[in-house]
Amino acid sequence: MSDSAQNSSETVAAPIAARILVLFGTRPEAIKLAPVIRELNEVGHFETVIVSSGQHKELLRPILDIFGIRPDHDLAVMTVGQTPNQVLSGTISELDSILADERPDLILVQGGTETALAGALAGFNRDIAVGHVGAGLRTGNLRSPFPEEMNRRLITQAATFHFAPTAENRQNLLKEQVSDKQIFVTGNTIVDAMKIARKIPHSGQVEKVLEMTGGLKRIVLTMHRRESFRKRMAEYLAAVQDFVESHEDVCVIFPVHPNPDARKIATDILKEHDRILLLEPLRYVDFLYLMENSWLILTDSGGIIEEAPSLGKPLLILQQKTERVEAVMCGIAKLAGAGPGTFAEILEHCYLADSWIRSAKQMQNPFGDGDSAKRIVEVLSTISRPLAAER
Repeated sequence: MSDSAQNSSETVAAPIAARILVLFGTRPEAIKLAPVIRELNEVGHFETVIVSSGQHKELLRPILDIFGIRPDHDLAVMTVGQTPNQVLSGTISELDSILADERPDLILVQGGTETALAGALAGFNRDIAVGHVGAGLRTGNLRSPFPEEMNRRLITQAATFHFAPTAENRQNLLKEQVSDKQIFVTGNTIVDAMKIARKIPHSGQVEKVLEMTGGLKRIVLTMHRRESFRKRMAEYLAAVQDFVESHEDVCVIFPVHPNPDARKIATDILKEHDRILLLEPLRYVDFLYLMENSWLILTDSGGIIEEAPSLGKPLLILQQKTERVEAVMCGIAKLAGAGPGTFAEILEHCYLADSWIRSAKQMQNPFGDGDSAKRIVEVLSTISRPLAAER
Protein backbone atom coordinates (compact mmCIF):
# COMPACT_ATOMS: atom_id res chain seq x y z
CA MET A 1 0.00 0.00 0.00
CA SER A 2 1.40 3.44 -0.92
CA ASP A 3 2.02 6.08 1.76
CA SER A 4 -0.74 8.24 0.32
CA ALA A 5 -3.17 5.33 0.30
CA GLN A 6 -2.19 4.41 3.83
CA ASN A 7 -2.67 7.99 5.03
CA SER A 8 -6.02 8.12 3.29
CA SER A 9 -7.05 4.87 4.95
CA GLU A 10 -5.96 6.15 8.34
CA THR A 11 -7.89 9.36 7.83
CA VAL A 12 -11.07 7.48 7.01
CA ALA A 13 -10.63 5.15 9.98
CA ALA A 14 -9.89 7.92 12.50
CA PRO A 15 -12.66 8.26 15.09
CA ILE A 16 -14.87 11.31 14.91
CA ALA A 17 -14.20 13.65 17.86
CA ALA A 18 -17.31 14.17 19.92
CA ARG A 19 -18.22 17.79 20.48
CA ILE A 20 -19.27 18.55 24.06
CA LEU A 21 -20.79 21.92 24.92
CA VAL A 22 -20.25 22.70 28.61
CA LEU A 23 -22.61 25.33 30.02
CA PHE A 24 -22.31 27.19 33.33
CA GLY A 25 -23.28 30.59 34.69
CA THR A 26 -22.85 30.63 38.46
CA ARG A 27 -19.79 30.32 40.66
CA PRO A 28 -20.77 26.88 42.06
CA GLU A 29 -21.45 25.55 38.56
CA ALA A 30 -18.05 26.70 37.31
CA ILE A 31 -16.28 25.19 40.33
CA LYS A 32 -17.94 21.80 39.86
CA LEU A 33 -17.56 21.70 36.08
CA ALA A 34 -13.95 22.93 36.02
CA PRO A 35 -12.46 19.46 36.77
CA VAL A 36 -14.64 17.94 34.04
CA ILE A 37 -13.50 20.54 31.51
CA ARG A 38 -9.86 19.88 32.42
CA GLU A 39 -10.35 16.13 32.06
CA LEU A 40 -12.14 16.52 28.71
CA ASN A 41 -9.20 18.53 27.42
CA GLU A 42 -6.61 16.11 28.77
CA VAL A 43 -8.01 12.93 27.20
CA GLY A 44 -7.66 14.50 23.77
CA HIS A 45 -10.58 12.99 21.85
CA PHE A 46 -13.19 15.65 22.52
CA GLU A 47 -13.93 19.02 21.02
CA THR A 48 -15.11 21.23 23.87
CA VAL A 49 -17.21 24.35 23.51
CA ILE A 50 -17.32 26.34 26.75
CA VAL A 51 -20.33 28.61 27.25
CA SER A 52 -20.95 30.95 30.17
CA SER A 53 -24.38 32.45 30.70
CA GLY A 54 -22.85 35.11 32.97
CA GLN A 55 -25.51 34.53 35.65
CA HIS A 56 -22.93 35.36 38.38
CA LYS A 57 -20.70 37.66 36.38
CA GLU A 58 -18.53 39.19 39.13
CA LEU A 59 -18.29 36.00 41.20
CA LEU A 60 -17.50 33.90 38.14
CA ARG A 61 -14.39 35.66 36.81
CA PRO A 62 -12.01 34.73 39.68
CA ILE A 63 -13.09 31.08 39.44
CA LEU A 64 -12.35 30.96 35.72
CA ASP A 65 -8.92 32.44 36.41
CA ILE A 66 -8.13 29.88 39.14
CA PHE A 67 -8.97 26.93 36.92
CA GLY A 68 -7.65 28.42 33.70
CA ILE A 69 -10.98 28.32 31.86
CA ARG A 70 -11.72 30.62 28.93
CA PRO A 71 -15.30 30.52 27.64
CA ASP A 72 -15.79 30.39 23.90
CA HIS A 73 -19.09 32.21 24.30
CA ASP A 74 -20.39 34.55 27.02
CA LEU A 75 -24.15 35.07 26.91
CA ALA A 76 -23.94 38.02 29.37
CA VAL A 77 -27.47 37.53 30.63
CA MET A 78 -26.87 39.20 34.00
CA THR A 79 -28.81 42.41 34.64
CA VAL A 80 -29.56 44.26 37.87
CA GLY A 81 -32.66 42.96 39.65
CA GLN A 82 -33.31 40.19 37.15
CA THR A 83 -35.90 37.53 37.94
CA PRO A 84 -35.40 33.76 37.54
CA ASN A 85 -37.72 33.88 34.53
CA GLN A 86 -35.60 36.55 32.89
CA VAL A 87 -32.43 34.53 33.43
CA LEU A 88 -34.11 31.41 32.05
CA SER A 89 -35.64 33.01 28.98
CA GLY A 90 -32.56 35.10 28.21
CA THR A 91 -30.24 32.10 28.43
CA ILE A 92 -32.44 29.91 26.23
CA SER A 93 -32.73 32.65 23.62
CA GLU A 94 -28.99 33.40 23.48
CA LEU A 95 -27.97 29.76 23.67
CA ASP A 96 -30.25 28.63 20.85
CA SER A 97 -28.28 30.36 18.10
CA ILE A 98 -25.02 28.96 19.50
CA LEU A 99 -26.44 25.44 19.37
CA ALA A 100 -27.41 25.99 15.74
CA ASP A 101 -23.87 27.12 14.87
CA GLU A 102 -21.81 24.74 17.03
CA ARG A 103 -23.98 21.62 16.58
CA PRO A 104 -22.71 19.84 19.72
CA ASP A 105 -23.25 16.12 20.21
CA LEU A 106 -24.01 16.63 23.90
CA ILE A 107 -24.65 19.51 26.31
CA LEU A 108 -23.27 19.20 29.82
CA VAL A 109 -25.02 21.13 32.61
CA GLN A 110 -24.59 21.08 36.38
CA GLY A 111 -26.89 21.44 39.37
CA GLY A 112 -30.24 23.18 39.51
CA THR A 113 -29.77 26.79 38.45
CA GLU A 114 -31.72 28.67 35.81
CA THR A 115 -28.66 28.34 33.55
CA ALA A 116 -28.68 24.55 33.90
CA LEU A 117 -32.42 24.34 33.24
CA ALA A 118 -32.07 26.60 30.21
CA GLY A 119 -29.34 24.37 28.79
CA ALA A 120 -31.41 21.24 29.32
CA LEU A 121 -34.54 22.70 27.71
CA ALA A 122 -32.66 24.26 24.81
CA GLY A 123 -30.87 20.96 24.14
CA PHE A 124 -34.05 18.91 24.39
CA ASN A 125 -35.90 21.19 21.97
CA ARG A 126 -33.08 20.79 19.43
CA ASP A 127 -32.91 17.03 20.00
CA ILE A 128 -29.39 17.26 21.46
CA ALA A 129 -28.39 14.84 24.21
CA VAL A 130 -28.06 16.42 27.66
CA GLY A 131 -25.76 15.19 30.44
CA HIS A 132 -26.65 16.36 33.95
CA VAL A 133 -23.79 16.57 36.45
CA GLY A 134 -25.04 16.54 40.04
CA ALA A 135 -28.24 14.69 39.17
CA GLY A 136 -30.70 13.25 41.65
CA LEU A 137 -30.47 15.72 44.55
CA ARG A 138 -33.89 16.08 46.20
CA THR A 139 -35.45 17.49 49.36
CA GLY A 140 -39.00 16.40 48.49
CA ASN A 141 -40.22 19.98 48.95
CA LEU A 142 -40.74 21.87 45.68
CA ARG A 143 -40.24 25.21 47.42
CA SER A 144 -37.04 24.35 49.27
CA PRO A 145 -34.54 25.12 47.95
CA PHE A 146 -36.41 27.55 45.72
CA PRO A 147 -36.33 27.37 42.74
CA GLU A 148 -33.54 24.75 42.57
CA GLU A 149 -35.69 21.80 43.61
CA MET A 150 -38.12 22.36 40.75
CA ASN A 151 -35.29 23.13 38.33
CA ARG A 152 -33.58 19.82 39.12
CA ARG A 153 -36.76 17.84 38.57
CA LEU A 154 -37.35 19.51 35.21
CA ILE A 155 -33.73 18.96 34.16
CA THR A 156 -34.14 15.27 34.99
CA GLN A 157 -37.04 15.05 32.58
CA ALA A 158 -35.06 16.70 29.77
CA ALA A 159 -31.70 15.00 30.38
CA THR A 160 -30.44 11.93 28.54
CA PHE A 161 -27.65 10.96 30.95
CA HIS A 162 -27.62 11.48 34.70
CA PHE A 163 -24.32 11.75 36.61
CA ALA A 164 -25.40 11.14 40.19
CA PRO A 165 -22.87 12.05 42.90
CA THR A 166 -24.03 9.39 45.36
CA ALA A 167 -25.99 6.14 45.62
CA GLU A 168 -28.72 8.08 47.43
CA ASN A 169 -29.07 10.39 44.43
CA ARG A 170 -29.32 7.35 42.17
CA GLN A 171 -32.18 6.00 44.25
CA ASN A 172 -34.02 9.32 43.94
CA LEU A 173 -33.78 9.09 40.15
CA LEU A 174 -34.93 5.47 40.08
CA LYS A 175 -38.00 6.46 42.13
CA GLU A 176 -38.81 8.95 39.37
CA GLN A 177 -38.69 6.18 36.75
CA VAL A 178 -35.34 7.17 35.24
CA SER A 179 -33.77 4.16 33.54
CA ASP A 180 -30.92 2.62 35.50
CA LYS A 181 -28.96 2.41 32.22
CA GLN A 182 -28.94 6.21 32.04
CA ILE A 183 -27.68 6.77 35.60
CA PHE A 184 -23.98 6.80 36.50
CA VAL A 185 -22.82 7.19 40.11
CA THR A 186 -19.61 9.22 39.90
CA GLY A 187 -18.98 10.99 43.19
CA ASN A 188 -19.15 14.76 43.54
CA THR A 189 -16.84 16.89 41.38
CA ILE A 190 -16.54 19.43 44.22
CA VAL A 191 -13.98 17.09 45.80
CA ASP A 192 -11.95 17.16 42.56
CA ALA A 193 -12.17 20.96 42.42
CA MET A 194 -10.98 21.32 46.00
CA LYS A 195 -7.95 19.12 45.32
CA ILE A 196 -6.96 21.49 42.53
CA ALA A 197 -7.74 24.72 44.37
CA ARG A 198 -5.98 23.81 47.62
CA LYS A 199 -2.68 23.55 45.74
CA ILE A 200 -2.95 27.27 44.92
CA PRO A 201 -1.52 29.68 47.54
CA HIS A 202 -4.05 31.69 49.50
CA SER A 203 -3.74 35.46 49.74
CA GLY A 204 -2.67 37.90 52.41
CA GLN A 205 -6.29 39.03 52.70
CA VAL A 206 -7.41 35.85 54.43
CA GLU A 207 -4.21 35.76 56.52
CA LYS A 208 -5.12 39.20 57.86
CA VAL A 209 -8.59 37.97 58.83
CA LEU A 210 -7.08 35.00 60.65
CA GLU A 211 -4.64 37.27 62.48
CA MET A 212 -7.49 39.51 63.60
CA THR A 213 -9.39 36.53 65.00
CA GLY A 214 -6.48 34.58 66.46
CA GLY A 215 -7.30 32.71 69.67
CA LEU A 216 -11.06 32.81 69.05
CA LYS A 217 -13.47 30.06 68.04
CA ARG A 218 -14.12 31.07 64.44
CA ILE A 219 -17.62 30.57 63.05
CA VAL A 220 -17.81 30.93 59.27
CA LEU A 221 -21.29 32.00 58.19
CA THR A 222 -22.93 32.12 54.77
CA MET A 223 -26.61 32.66 54.05
CA HIS A 224 -27.95 33.56 50.65
CA ARG A 225 -30.72 31.22 49.50
CA ARG A 226 -33.73 33.02 48.12
CA GLU A 227 -36.12 31.39 50.60
CA SER A 228 -33.92 32.63 53.47
CA PHE A 229 -34.46 36.32 52.69
CA ARG A 230 -36.49 38.78 54.72
CA LYS A 231 -37.86 37.64 58.10
CA ARG A 232 -36.19 34.22 58.23
CA MET A 233 -32.70 35.50 57.52
CA ALA A 234 -33.12 38.40 59.93
CA GLU A 235 -34.18 36.08 62.76
CA TYR A 236 -31.25 33.73 62.26
CA LEU A 237 -28.71 36.53 62.08
CA ALA A 238 -30.16 38.03 65.27
CA ALA A 239 -29.63 34.67 66.99
CA VAL A 240 -26.03 34.63 65.74
CA GLN A 241 -25.42 38.11 67.13
CA ASP A 242 -26.87 37.12 70.53
CA PHE A 243 -24.61 34.06 70.61
CA VAL A 244 -21.47 36.09 69.90
CA GLU A 245 -22.36 38.66 72.53
CA SER A 246 -22.86 35.86 75.09
CA HIS A 247 -19.48 34.17 74.43
CA GLU A 248 -16.33 36.26 74.52
CA ASP A 249 -14.18 33.56 72.91
CA VAL A 250 -16.33 33.33 69.75
CA CYS A 251 -16.21 35.35 66.52
CA VAL A 252 -18.22 35.22 63.30
CA ILE A 253 -16.78 35.75 59.83
CA PHE A 254 -19.49 36.39 57.25
CA PRO A 255 -18.55 36.82 53.56
CA VAL A 256 -21.76 38.47 52.39
CA HIS A 257 -23.29 37.43 49.08
CA PRO A 258 -23.56 40.34 46.58
CA ASN A 259 -27.33 39.88 46.28
CA PRO A 260 -28.74 43.29 47.37
CA ASP A 261 -31.44 41.73 49.57
CA ALA A 262 -28.92 39.58 51.41
CA ARG A 263 -26.54 42.50 51.91
CA LYS A 264 -29.24 44.80 53.30
CA ILE A 265 -30.44 42.25 55.84
CA ALA A 266 -26.88 41.45 56.94
CA THR A 267 -25.93 45.07 57.49
CA ASP A 268 -29.25 45.92 59.18
CA ILE A 269 -29.13 43.05 61.68
CA LEU A 270 -25.46 42.47 62.39
CA LYS A 271 -24.50 45.76 64.01
CA GLU A 272 -20.92 46.86 64.42
CA HIS A 273 -19.09 44.39 66.62
CA ASP A 274 -15.38 43.69 66.97
CA ARG A 275 -16.04 39.93 66.81
CA ILE A 276 -18.41 39.96 63.83
CA LEU A 277 -16.67 40.55 60.51
CA LEU A 278 -18.74 41.27 57.40
CA LEU A 279 -16.54 40.67 54.35
CA GLU A 280 -16.85 41.00 50.61
CA PRO A 281 -16.96 37.62 48.81
CA LEU A 282 -13.58 35.91 49.07
CA ARG A 283 -11.53 34.19 46.39
CA TYR A 284 -12.41 30.49 46.33
CA VAL A 285 -8.92 29.50 47.48
CA ASP A 286 -9.11 31.96 50.38
CA PHE A 287 -12.58 30.82 51.40
CA LEU A 288 -11.48 27.18 51.54
CA TYR A 289 -8.53 28.20 53.74
CA LEU A 290 -10.87 30.19 55.99
CA MET A 291 -13.18 27.20 56.43
CA GLU A 292 -10.18 24.96 57.09
CA ASN A 293 -9.26 27.25 60.00
CA SER A 294 -12.77 27.53 61.42
CA TRP A 295 -14.30 26.03 64.55
CA LEU A 296 -17.81 25.68 63.08
CA ILE A 297 -19.58 26.48 59.81
CA LEU A 298 -23.14 27.83 59.54
CA THR A 299 -24.62 27.76 56.06
CA ASP A 300 -27.59 27.35 53.76
CA SER A 301 -25.23 26.79 50.80
CA GLY A 302 -25.31 23.39 49.12
CA GLY A 303 -21.74 23.74 47.88
CA ILE A 304 -20.39 24.36 51.38
CA ILE A 305 -22.28 21.33 52.70
CA GLU A 306 -20.34 19.31 50.12
CA GLU A 307 -17.00 21.00 50.84
CA ALA A 308 -17.01 20.66 54.63
CA PRO A 309 -16.43 16.87 54.73
CA SER A 310 -13.27 17.24 52.64
CA LEU A 311 -12.00 19.72 55.23
CA GLY A 312 -13.14 17.69 58.24
CA LYS A 313 -15.22 20.63 59.47
CA PRO A 314 -18.61 20.35 61.22
CA LEU A 315 -21.49 22.49 60.07
CA LEU A 316 -25.01 23.46 60.96
CA ILE A 317 -27.33 23.58 57.96
CA LEU A 318 -29.69 26.55 58.13
CA GLN A 319 -32.52 24.71 56.39
CA GLN A 320 -35.29 22.39 57.56
CA LYS A 321 -34.33 19.81 54.94
CA THR A 322 -31.30 19.32 52.75
CA GLU A 323 -30.80 17.65 49.40
CA ARG A 324 -27.31 16.69 50.65
CA VAL A 325 -28.58 14.18 53.18
CA GLU A 326 -25.29 12.28 53.03
CA ALA A 327 -23.60 15.01 55.09
CA VAL A 328 -26.14 14.53 57.87
CA MET A 329 -26.04 10.73 57.59
CA CYS A 330 -22.25 10.61 57.98
CA GLY A 331 -22.48 12.84 61.05
CA ILE A 332 -20.54 15.90 59.94
CA ALA A 333 -23.64 18.10 59.58
CA LYS A 334 -26.74 18.82 61.64
CA LEU A 335 -30.00 20.34 60.44
CA ALA A 336 -30.68 23.58 62.31
CA GLY A 337 -33.40 25.18 60.21
CA ALA A 338 -36.48 24.44 62.29
CA GLY A 339 -36.54 27.99 63.61
CA PRO A 340 -34.32 30.58 65.29
CA GLY A 341 -35.09 29.28 68.78
CA THR A 342 -34.10 25.71 67.93
CA PHE A 343 -31.06 27.00 66.06
CA ALA A 344 -29.93 28.98 69.12
CA GLU A 345 -30.31 25.88 71.31
CA ILE A 346 -28.25 23.72 68.93
CA LEU A 347 -25.56 26.40 68.71
CA GLU A 348 -25.35 26.60 72.50
CA HIS A 349 -25.11 22.84 72.78
CA CYS A 350 -22.22 22.82 70.29
CA TYR A 351 -20.41 25.31 72.50
CA LEU A 352 -21.03 23.55 75.83
CA ALA A 353 -20.41 19.99 74.60
CA ASP A 354 -18.04 20.20 71.63
CA SER A 355 -17.24 16.48 71.33
CA TRP A 356 -19.16 16.43 68.03
CA ILE A 357 -17.05 19.29 66.68
CA ARG A 358 -13.81 17.60 67.74
CA SER A 359 -14.86 14.30 66.12
CA ALA A 360 -15.56 15.80 62.68
CA LYS A 361 -12.10 15.10 61.27
CA GLN A 362 -12.61 11.36 61.79
CA MET A 363 -15.76 11.20 59.64
CA GLN A 364 -15.57 9.69 56.16
CA ASN A 365 -16.28 11.96 53.22
CA PRO A 366 -19.57 10.76 51.65
CA PHE A 367 -19.03 12.74 48.45
CA GLY A 368 -16.20 10.79 46.90
CA ASP A 369 -12.46 10.54 46.45
CA GLY A 370 -11.64 13.25 43.93
CA ASP A 371 -11.87 11.12 40.78
CA SER A 372 -15.41 12.10 39.82
CA ALA A 373 -14.43 14.06 36.71
CA LYS A 374 -12.43 11.12 35.44
CA ARG A 375 -15.44 8.82 35.87
CA ILE A 376 -17.73 11.27 34.08
CA VAL A 377 -15.36 11.60 31.13
CA GLU A 378 -14.93 7.83 30.93
CA VAL A 379 -18.71 7.55 30.56
CA LEU A 380 -18.76 10.37 28.02
CA SER A 381 -16.08 8.58 26.01
CA THR A 382 -18.42 5.62 25.69
CA ILE A 383 -21.73 7.37 25.06
CA SER A 384 -20.62 10.33 22.94
CA ARG A 385 -18.84 8.50 20.12
CA PRO A 386 -22.06 6.98 18.76
CA LEU A 387 -23.66 10.42 19.01
CA ALA A 388 -20.76 11.97 17.07
CA ALA A 389 -20.97 9.25 14.40
CA GLU A 390 -24.56 10.31 13.74
CA ARG A 391 -23.51 13.92 13.15
